[in-house]
This record gives sequence, structure tokens and C-alpha cells, in this order.
Amino acid sequence: MPKGNTLYEKYHDEEWGVPVFDDQKLFEFIVLESAQAGLSWETILKKREGYKKAFKNFDVNKIAKFNLADVGRLMRDSNIIRNRLKITSTISNAQGFLKIQKEFGSFSKYMWGFLKNKQMAHKIKTQKDYKTTIKEAEALSADMKKRGFKFFGSTICYAHMQAVGMVNDHMEKCFRYKWCMRKN
Repeated sequence: MPKGNTLYEKYHDEEWGVPVFDDQKLFEFIVLESAQAGLSWETILKKREGYKKAFKNFDVNKIAKFNLADVGRLMRDSNIIRNRLKITSTISNAQGFLKIQKEFGSFSKYMWGFLKNKQMAHKIKTQKDYKTTIKEAEALSADMKKRGFKFFGSTICYAHMQAVGMVNDHMEKCFRYKWCMRKN
């Protein structure tokens, strides 16, 4: 995390790595992580409020109904990343998200099931200890891809798992490491 960057610090200190079970919040992170593909996380954090407004407070039911007129509106919205493929994938990902909710009862139940409902915690001592993906992220990403999700490869999926606390990858010396540990 870049020192002195208040946007990153606030995100790290308040959100990153905290276990999330709320489907709407999980969908928000899917939208943001997918938008981040090829870009810096700082870019997405700066545009987060724009995404919240453009994508109806991340209401998956509303987004799943977006049409070509909505795509056109979003392509003109400078408060988000104006990439047609990322925008249309957000809509199709919302549709897939709803199918998973229907099948499993909640997206949270589906997603956390890939870790048998237990948080993973890696022993991160230095920056060199960080990985770009793990086999559980590869499995979740592959299953989501089969279900039609786009812009959610294993690296993005792993970043998502870290963000929503499925994997606690705070450094062991970080004050957030113990705080973010889920009681399994």
C-alpha cells in the first residue's frame, strides 16, 4: 500500500480483508475488481462514487435489466471507466450473479463454498510473499467463467477474495491482520 495515499490508507484500514457476506457488497466488489482489469486500484477507488451512481448503488436486479440505451449512457459517463466490454460484462455478470443467487440461495453461500466457508490466512512477512493467484481463486474463477462471467480471471478473482476477506493477506505485522481474522 502506498504510504501517504489517504485513499488507499482509508480503504486498507476500513475495508480490505474484512470478511463480507452481504450479496450487494460482494457484487459491488465484483464490479469494481472487474473494472480494475489492466488499471491501478487507485484509479478505481477514485471513480468508486461514480460507479455507485452510474450502476444504481450496485443494485444487481436493476443492472441485470440494463439495455443498449444504458450502455450508451454509461459510455458517456466520465465518472467510470468507459470501456464497452467492461460495461457490458457488468450487465451480463449481474445476470449470472442472479442465477447463482437463485441456485444457491445467496451468492455469498456459493462463493464462500469454494473455501468450505473458512477464511484462509497466509503468512505474509514481506512483499515477496504475495502471490498473484491461488488454486482456490483459479477454481472459483473457472466456475464463474463457465457461468458466463467476464473480466474475472484468476488474478482478479484472487484480488476479490482478498478484498472481501475470504483470504486474509494482511502482513502478519499489520495491525489489521488479527482484526480481520474470521472466527471459523
